Amino acid sequence: MTITDNWKWDAPKDWLRITSIDLHTGGEPLRVFTDGLPEIKGNTILEKRRYFRNNYDYIRTGTMWEPRGHADMYGAIITEATTEDGDFGTFFLHNEGYSTMCGHAMIALVTLVLDTNMIIREDENPIIKIDAPPGRITCQAFRKNGKVEKVSFQNVPSFMSLKNQLVDVPELGKVRFDLAYGGAFYAYVQAEDLNLNLDESDYNKLIDYGRKIKYAVMDQFEIIHPLEEDLSFLYGTIFIGKASNPDHHTRNVCIFAEGEVDRSATGSGVSGRAAIHYAKGELKENTEIIIESILGSTMSVKVIETCKYEGIDAIIPEVSGTASITGKNEFYFDPNDPLKNGFIFR
Repeated sequence: MTITDNWKWDAPKDWLRITSIDLHTGGEPLRVFTDGLPEIKGNTILEKRRYFRNNYDYIRTGTMWEPRGHADMYGAIITEATTEDGDFGTFFLHNEGYSTMCGHAMIALVTLVLDTNMIIREDENPIIKIDAPPGRITCQAFRKNGKVEKVSFQNVPSFMSLKNQLVDVPELGKVRFDLAYGGAFYAYVQAEDLNLNLDESDYNKLIDYGRKIKYAVMDQFEIIHPLEEDLSFLYGTIFIGKASNPDHHTRNVCIFAEGEVDRSATGSGVSGRAAIHYAKGELKENTEIIIESILGSTMSVKVIETCKYEGIDAIIPEVSGTASITGKNEFYFDPNDPLKNGFIFR
């Protein structure tokens, strides 16, 4: 018998209590909140995200930042669907604020709702329709013996905005980049142009260079989404380099938000990659490529159709990957704790 055998404790009633289930997709974390959140008002996902940001941002900082999270934590809020045929809605949280689209979250969320029976589907490869900040995301799970083995999702129209541009970056000089949208805007840079290794050996340098390039592009170029002002911002920098596995196409390292390093290959990022390669004549329709992350985990992407999006030449990418559940949390916010809303050093 140990002292913990006698442990019985309940949080005082005036403490905020929030529960979550944590997952990862290719190593990238996702914290999904399951209970304890206040009412999130709004008729659309963007309205709900705006309401949460304006009224409950302390929940984001308190669960993403230390001591409950860390600088690279990532979260998702599940809401009711905002369309008639949607299964549920979602928006995303991170160290800086709120992102527009998250592919690794789509893969993890579908895995979560099916493997835990939040949503019950009898067929082996069910379709899940998710209302997200950039619009409807249609996902398909592939199950074996009732457990999700892979998730694919059709992303929103993705397109290249700028091609072979130069940006003047403090301390780095002129850096060549492409700009593309895959649910979020990214500046895409060849790692070899900056003598960067796309592994843990250059981890801190990747963060430093990624932030410098992001802020320089934001300062010198206008980022405009054709429909939504809330989507008109640069989310991050993606460095592209050689894959370690010769059977894979390339490697991605995405530096997003306030210096977060995506452990996965970045679902919205590979969507933008597919748009760039297609626009440059480097990728044919229905040809799948496999892209590595900084960990060597992978996502695959292919162009399943082309379209016009507000007069812009665009593609519909299909991205695939895998996710795993890692744990459950029960968080408490002591109203007398001076650090209850979290802190961050990055």
